[in-house]
Amino acid sequence: MFHRRWHIWHAAVLAALLLATLAAARPGLAQSTISRYTMTAFTNSSESNMYVYESFDATGYTLLRGPAFTPPSGLIRDPSIMKHTDGRYYVTYTTNWTGNTIGFAYSTDRLNWTFYRNHTLPVANLNNTWAPEWYIDSDGSVNIIVSLSTNGGSTFQPHKITAQNSALTAWSNPTPLSGLSPNYIDTFLVKIGGTYHAFVKNETTKYIERATASSLTGPYTFVGTGNWAGWGNALEGPALVQLDNGTWRIYFDAYTTARYYYSDSSNLQSWTAKTDLPGLSGFARHLTVLKERVTGTAPVYENLVARHSGKLADVSNGSTAGGAQVIQWPSNNGTNQHWRFQDAGGGYYRIINRKSNLCLDVNGVSTADGATIIQWTCGSGTNQQWRIATVSGGYIQLIVRHSNKCLDVNGSSTADGATLIQRTCGSGTSQQWQRRTI
Repeated sequence: MFHRRWHIWHAAVLAALLLATLAAARPGLAQSTISRYTMTAFTNSSESNMYVYESFDATGYTLLRGPAFTPPSGLIRDPSIMKHTDGRYYVTYTTNWTGNTIGFAYSTDRLNWTFYRNHTLPVANLNNTWAPEWYIDSDGSVNIIVSLSTNGGSTFQPHKITAQNSALTAWSNPTPLSGLSPNYIDTFLVKIGGTYHAFVKNETTKYIERATASSLTGPYTFVGTGNWAGWGNALEGPALVQLDNGTWRIYFDAYTTARYYYSDSSNLQSWTAKTDLPGLSGFARHLTVLKERVTGTAPVYENLVARHSGKLADVSNGSTAGGAQVIQWPSNNGTNQHWRFQDAGGGYYRIINRKSNLCLDVNGVSTADGATIIQWTCGSGTNQQWRIATVSGGYIQLIVRHSNKCLDVNGSSTADGATLIQRTCGSGTSQQWQRRTI
């Protein structure tokens, strides 16, 4: 009996040690079946490079790879992503400002992309072939909705082409979407029951409008025109995704102000006020989002609690701007006090704020004691990479890679609003932090 109990105890200890080892190897992550959102976009800095992002809540997107793909020639504007029945991810994209082709690339892992082919649309006098967007219909057919102009870009009309084989190498001739004329581009479709909902940019008024039809190719009737949703105009590139709670989210590009917004609706008619897409507004252009259910690692958010004061690492005033200071502040349940750890390799982690989707960063890549801690767009800089050193009582030190110095509260202050800095590591409790799961 003793030996049997000893073996049971020994197995339990080994299992606990294994779980602890796995948790230490991947802090801030929990294995489960989750919704994963993959975004593809071009950027304000380049029309020839595609960036790929990932999110688990459709709000906070982190960079998977950027640039992830550059076509052998031409542009890669308006990249639209889908997952095909062959298990590959495909993007289709605008190849140039003028011309009669759309481009294709594929990937098996969303990171490494291969040019597939360009497809020529057989339309006489076709001058402009813009914003191809995947649409998989309820019958399983694979379609692309693309805006065409045969008069030098004076007017556009959305058209449908349908894949004629599973290899996506043969396509039907373009069919116009009846009712979406005379000048509409950037068409994104969703289907609810038997009704198709088209979100399109009115290229004359620059509003995103909504039309419905009982057939994919129409005729469409407009049910929301002008400023029907309260978003204003000078908007383009609408893309929709349905969240886990059934709410619809639309993303759109405010191209004249270099901002990217999202808005939510339960019925596609009434929408919330437009909100900046954190971390990407001002950088991403004309994106689309693919939602999948996957078994993977969803981020866990945590508070970082200073041992000496009991106060939390906090982005000042809840700012979402790059360069905002990080301070200590009493717990208030704000998402600007929520942080997640993202593996940066080599035992280091990026620490990402939930509200802004920006990274904990040593200002100016300084190596000096007293350099301030800010939030900044996440990148590959070692001034955003932190390793974890365990100290007594369940607390840790956070040590930044580029300077080997510790995250510290300036002057060991216990005051609300005291700034966070880097300082040579020591035994002070103002350098000791507790990770408290939210």
